[in-house]
Amino acid sequence: MSAPFDLPVIVLCGGLGTRLRPAVSDRPKALAPVGGGRAFLEVQLEALRSRGARHIVLCVGHMADQVEAALGDGSALGLRIDYVRDGETLLGTGGALKRAERFVAPAAAGANGDTYPNLDLDRLAAAHAASGAAATLTLARVPDAGRFGRVEFADGRVTHFREKEPGAGGGWVNAGVYVVGRELLARVPPAEVVSLERDVFPAALRDGLPLAAFPQEEVFHDIGTPDALRAFAARRGPTHAA
Repeated sequence: MSAPFDLPVIVLCGGLGTRLRPAVSDRPKALAPVGGGRAFLEVQLEALRSRGARHIVLCVGHMADQVEAALGDGSALGLRIDYVRDGETLLGTGGALKRAERFVAPAAAGANGDTYPNLDLDRLAAAHAASGAAATLTLARVPDAGRFGRVEFADGRVTHFREKEPGAGGGWVNAGVYVVGRELLARVPPAEVVSLERDVFPAALRDGLPLAAFPQEEVFHDIGTPDALRAFAARRGPTHAA
């Protein structure tokens, strides 16, 4: 097990999970079953703990009570878990992260609630600290970048975000794990619906704030669609298959 990781990890798991609803309709996406009676979020948090995370902040919204009932204070997983709730209006990934701003001092790691964190958190944090960037984005190479949108980079800096282009082939994508600083969050308006991927990161880049790229060759896993959920369960092997 890795040494304790200094930064809190803010996991954004409050969305409606619309694309996954045909497979999972009675629970939030983060609690999608991945075999053996286990929820994806539990597997995700165990992976973060194995990489040194000790303090988790769960940004919850849709069916939040189910998430809190399933994970509690985190002690069963060897973690400390704090919760930040969206109000009646879900604020998107950027708005949810803004609600957790008090935990970003001066920086925090972030993770999308449908992404399996297959990386070294300490290396990510060190790369961010050395970069002087407003945020550092983990990038993964995938055979079909069209479902995610491409991220272009050069000399360790993100240079361009491209919209989703079905059939565009392989490329680098945002892997859903990052480090953000208070400078970036200060730009996010409170209590407004904002997307990190579509609004906050591209706007920062247009305004000249540096965004660092942290490319990783490890396999990228997410559960954002029914097919992706089934593929993740299958990769975990027959004893864990859903």
